[in-house]
Amino acid sequence: MTYALKFQDLSLGYDRQPAVHRLRGEIAEGSLTAIVGPNGAGKSTVLKGVTGSLRPLQGRIAFGGLTRSEIAYLPQQSDVDRSFPVAVADLVAMGLWREIGGFAGLRAAHRARVAEAISAVGLEGFEMRPIGSLSGGQIQRTLFARLLLQDARLVLLDEPFTAIDAKTVADLIGVVRRWHGEGRTVLAVLHDVDTVRAHFPRTLMLARELVAHGPTGQVLTAENQFRARQMCEACTGPPHTCGRSPA
Repeated sequence: MTYALKFQDLSLGYDRQPAVHRLRGEIAEGSLTAIVGPNGAGKSTVLKGVTGSLRPLQGRIAFGGLTRSEIAYLPQQSDVDRSFPVAVADLVAMGLWREIGGFAGLRAAHRARVAEAISAVGLEGFEMRPIGSLSGGQIQRTLFARLLLQDARLVLLDEPFTAIDAKTVADLIGVVRRWHGEGRTVLAVLHDVDTVRAHFPRTLMLARELVAHGPTGQVLTAENQFRARQMCEACTGPPHTCGRSPA
């Protein structure tokens, strides 16, 4: 099986202080993988490294036959500026940016695709609603519709199901499973282990360093979760000691 991503002795951080230390491993092409770990484990940091918004302090990320232009990234809702004066349909249409450019007008075929994406996430009738008026679940549906139009081979999701209602979670998991069925690679940061067990066949557990990576049932053990908490709680010394299990 070929890889979509390979982490090669990867360290990532901020102001030269590591948040992820010497990560190694592969994400298989076409896999559906959750990234889990305690708060402060470096989960979102890994996604930022993959998108290129955060440069490695050490090591590298190898891409198995894809480029960063083939990546779609959904940040946490707290990173989305909902005060921006844009309607649902216009925000969704931004998913076509790489295809049509920033200044080209939408043709009838493009508008039909926007309408199809909005319908796919259950937002018919909301096309002209300003995004500032949407609930948390509705804005997340809108952002998923934008991802649908990006038609990416690698989809990165950062806490996609946080603070939204159960119906929206179920509908959006359906979208994720659709991507997986189409052979796309999906890598999602999640905190709800029940959701991970139910829907994500593979899991990568972090605690600033790699704790475990493989089939979800083998990774999400009580022992691994306890070890991950210990490793993060032990990270009170110099940056190079973060992630090390206490003696």
